[in-house]
Amino acid sequence: MPTADVSPYDALLVLSFGGPEGPDDVLPFLENVTRGRNIPRERLEEVGEHYYAFGGRSPINDQNRQLVRALDARLGARGISLPVYWGNRNWAPYLADELELMRRDGIGRAAVFVTSAYSSYSGCRQYREDLAEAVAVVGTGAPRLDRLRHCFDQPGFVEANVDGVVEALDELPDAVAAQAHLVFVTHSIPMAMAEASGPGGHAYGAQHEAVMREVADAVARRTGGERPYSLVYCSRSGSPHVPWLEPDVNAHLSALAEQGVTGVVMVPIGFVSDHMEVVFDLDTEAAETARRLGLMSARAATAGTHPAFVDAVVDLLEERAAVERGEPVERSSLGPPGPFPDVCAAGCCQRPGSTRPALCGVDSPTYAELESGRLGEWL
Repeated sequence: MPTADVSPYDALLVLSFGGPEGPDDVLPFLENVTRGRNIPRERLEEVGEHYYAFGGRSPINDQNRQLVRALDARLGARGISLPVYWGNRNWAPYLADELELMRRDGIGRAAVFVTSAYSSYSGCRQYREDLAEAVAVVGTGAPRLDRLRHCFDQPGFVEANVDGVVEALDELPDAVAAQAHLVFVTHSIPMAMAEASGPGGHAYGAQHEAVMREVADAVARRTGGERPYSLVYCSRSGSPHVPWLEPDVNAHLSALAEQGVTGVVMVPIGFVSDHMEVVFDLDTEAAETARRLGLMSARAATAGTHPAFVDAVVDLLEERAAVERGEPVERSSLGPPGPFPDVCAAGCCQRPGSTRPALCGVDSPTYAELESGRLGEWL
């Protein structure tokens, strides 16, 4: 099979959050996540119990290994000869270490797929800041990195979520499934972060609303009936005096039960795989809330390594490669707000007061500046 053209890229890098792989990793991992935020030790220990309940091991690293294997297989099936690397923000394999490996392997330019589908500081810009800092650590010879655009509106991401909902509905008795409420769940973030998300603000909410509508409409077509649906949040943290996005999934389940609802399907559209926020916040905590309230519940699968989702990532890679070669491209996107730009606008998802440099945007330091040690000008 002839090799497909994904030039100018020499590699694909999967960039993710990371997670502990055993009990001894839990607190050091949480210290990495919260560094600089002055989180009390007792709060870290409290959150650590969520991980200890699962043997001290987050599912995210194993899921990323599965995604890397799936991407490697899909690239090969399309005739694309391209190595796939994987680096994390908060645990091994750390991003800077992976970039050093790529440098030693002779990788000159790589496309970066971030395992966060939506716009926000923590889900987009912070990863771009991580990329800038890792490039600075590696120094001369670090590969040039182009972050692929967000995948929230990719047909394959939506299709994977639709399949997950339909399969979850099949777990409920027919009479309950016919009237079940679809409870779309994503990670809560501070209101200020949500308002600053995207190039013009409020992108985090708008993107989730768009995906929710697409999935709900497709499920209605597949099953022959419309169902009520709503967007709710999980994993709120931080000071109770700081407003975060609401309602919380547990509070919403209580409200549904009071309305006489008998069944729900929880749909974790805010996550591309079963993070701890899914296996604890939904499968453990919210599932217990539903049982206590007498609600029959099922949880839809995340996109994970669904073939359509893996195809979507490769589609984004091929699309960006064609753009970089100056070729005309028809961008796939389902409905408004439309395809996200390849290069983030200046100030996109800016965190108030943050002056960290961020790659993959017009506000990025150049590679020459990074390699010449002038990173301080961007801090």
